[in-house]
Formats: sequence, C-alpha cells, structure tokens
Amino acid sequence: MTMAVSAGVPRAVYGRRRKAVREDYQVLIDEVTALLGTPATLENRDFGLIAFGAHEGEDDGEDGALLMDPVRTRSILRRRSTARVRAWFESFGITRAVEPVRIPPDPSAGVLRGRICVPVRHGGVVLGYIWLLDDGALELSDPRLADVQAVARRIGSLLADESRAGTRRGELLCALLTAAPGHRAAAELAEAELAGELGPVAAGPLAVVAVVPWAEDGDAEGRSAAAPGIPGAVAVCAVPGTEGLAVLVRLRAPGGLDPAHTAAERLLRSPRAGATAGIGRPCTGLGGVPGAWRQALAAARAARAESRFGPVARWDRIGPYRLLALLARPSGSSAAGAPDPSVRALLEPGHREMARTAEAFLDCAGQAGRTAALLGVHRQTLYYRLSRVEQLTGLDLDDGEDRLLLHMALKTARLLRG
Repeated sequence: MTMAVSAGVPRAVYGRRRKAVREDYQVLIDEVTALLGTPATLENRDFGLIAFGAHEGEDDGEDGALLMDPVRTRSILRRRSTARVRAWFESFGITRAVEPVRIPPDPSAGVLRGRICVPVRHGGVVLGYIWLLDDGALELSDPRLADVQAVARRIGSLLADESRAGTRRGELLCALLTAAPGHRAAAELAEAELAGELGPVAAGPLAVVAVVPWAEDGDAEGRSAAAPGIPGAVAVCAVPGTEGLAVLVRLRAPGGLDPAHTAAERLLRSPRAGATAGIGRPCTGLGGVPGAWRQALAAARAARAESRFGPVARWDRIGPYRLLALLARPSGSSAAGAPDPSVRALLEPGHREMARTAEAFLDCAGQAGRTAALLGVHRQTLYYRLSRVEQLTGLDLDDGEDRLLLHMALKTARLLRG
C-alpha cells in the first residue's frame, strides 16, 4: 500500500501524479494526513491508487534516509498493487471490517512498515481503503481515528455517487456503440445523453480503447462504470456480441494518444490470459466514437493475430488488417468468418504446414530464397510444398489475383483464430 513519497523517486513525478487524481479525494486525504501527522493513502476496493498524502519527516530513519518498502513504491509508481499483495492484506479481514484494522510489517511480503487500514464503506459495501503508515505509535482507541472514519464515510459517499454516474455513462456508451445502423434516432439520443453526462469533455479530443477478450465476470473494471483505476477513462462498458471492453478516454491534445496507451496498458495488467488492446483514431466529439470503436476493436483483434503489433495496437499501424479485421466479421452475416471455398482444404488441420508455407511465401513477396531461409528448408522442399498448395486450392501462384485472394484468406483465418 502507498503511504508517502518514496526515496529515489523525483518529487516532480509525484506532482504530476497528484494533478491526475480527483481534487475532492485529494483534499480529503490531505485532511487525514494533516490530522494524524502521518502519510495517508486512498485506494479503491481493487487496490487502485486514487489519492495520497505525503508528510515530511515521517519516513526519516536515524540516518536521515527514507524507510521505504517495495509495496508502497510500486503502488505509487504503478498506481496498483499486485494480486499477491492484495491477497495478503485482505487476509487480515479488511473487506469485512467496519472499524480500523492494524496490519503489522512483514518483510517477506515486501511490507517494511506497519499500517492501519480504515475501510471506506457506503450502504454496507466496502468501496475502498484509507491506509495510514504506522508502526504501533497510534492506538486504535485514539479519538482521532473516529475523525478519520468520518472522512472515510464522506469518501464512501463520493465513491458511491461516482460509481452510479459511471454506470450511467457506461450504459449510454454501450447504447451508442450498439445502436443498429437503421436506428439513427437511438444513436443520436444516446449521444446527446452521454454528452450531457460528460459535459465539456464530450467535445473532445477523445480516443476509444478496445480490449479483447473481455467478458463481464464481476471484475470491477469489467462492469459498465468509469473505473477510477483507469487513468483518463470517462466511460467504460463491455460491448455485447464482441467479447470486448470499450473505454472512452479523454486526450490531453488532439492526436496525442499517450493517455489511451496508458489506459490500455493498465487494463492489460488484469489477469486475463491472452488479452490484447487496440486504439482507434482520435475523434472530436461523440459522433466519431462508434467508428473509433470499430477501429479499436479491429486493432485489438489484429494484435491477437500478429504478435509483432505488440499487446497494444493502433488502428493506423496495422496495415492490411485494417481491411481484413472489418471484413472478417461482417455485421448481420450468417457467413461471418467462413473461409473462401478455394482455400477451405488448405486450412484443414492436416495441411497446417502447407498453409504456413504459403503464407510465408506471400509475406516474402514470392521470393523463394527468402522464404526458404525463413522456413529453414531447402528450395526444392519449398517448391514441392508450393505445388501442393496449388493442388489443394486450385489457385495459380504465378497469378497476381490468385495470390491476393490466397494471402487475404490466410491472413483473415489468422485473424479469426486470434
């Protein structure tokens, strides 16, 4: 858990991070820090950093060095604790507690300083935690902790309000993204209501991030809410029929996609095997959001198909997959994803080596020497395999249009497998 400014980390870093947290929460956590004279930190129930207060001198050891622990440093710098650390803290019963809980230091867990955890609850539900750096000097019977609990109740009310507002924004974003092409009135209504919820932010610049696969399974960041743990996110929703999560991100400047990259990377830290993310082109206003979502989803699927794009792919950098990803699953088509008849036999499991050879040959622009070297086979072996490809498909690899058809079919199959 995070408690104060860490040694070796420039204070300027903390200044930039402090500007990113909500002013309401920062004011309240600074109030707690001043009240107790000890560093305090506010995290959501998923251990995502919301705000922290630094208190000069409290971390000074006898030699004047700051006594830090890895858990606190990681939480401040990455704005989230690991699943292992989370499980360790939760083992003290903090998810059920209604009173402050003392947690002793444990060097084996990376916790070098003791803590007091003050649960933040609203309506009987834990929404977050206030963490106080303490090595036993503060008694749990200290009347000041009652004041901290009062602050925790105020924070709980804010978090509950924010969650309700976030849920509404997520619902409206989902309605905007799933409106049928022939129902423009429904899309315009969702757009207008979402603009009303977002205020000036709706004018942009904005970006859409897609993460696949993503199924709503109770994860706090998977629900239709503006998850506080995703920096820059103004609306979040799981989109039915896509296995994808959509995140609407506010950009600092037109064309500057850094906030979208940060949000995507944060989402991919969740324990979802094989998930990838995509980012659509920046848009001004909500009218361009549906198109940006389709681009982001295509980029995320391309990243699953081709590791060279990385775990986070941008729409403008996925080359021919811009076309293939949009064609692979045509809306409303019962034949979505069906391979072209000419390549169906080649795509059968027993011919995977032939398909791999054909794709490598076409990726190398038909250059036999490069292809043989890439596959690690003799040229004669390559020629034999290519003749088998022609027999299986009925296509002529000396014909440009046949090559184009085969190349597109193979790449589309790879995309769908991803």
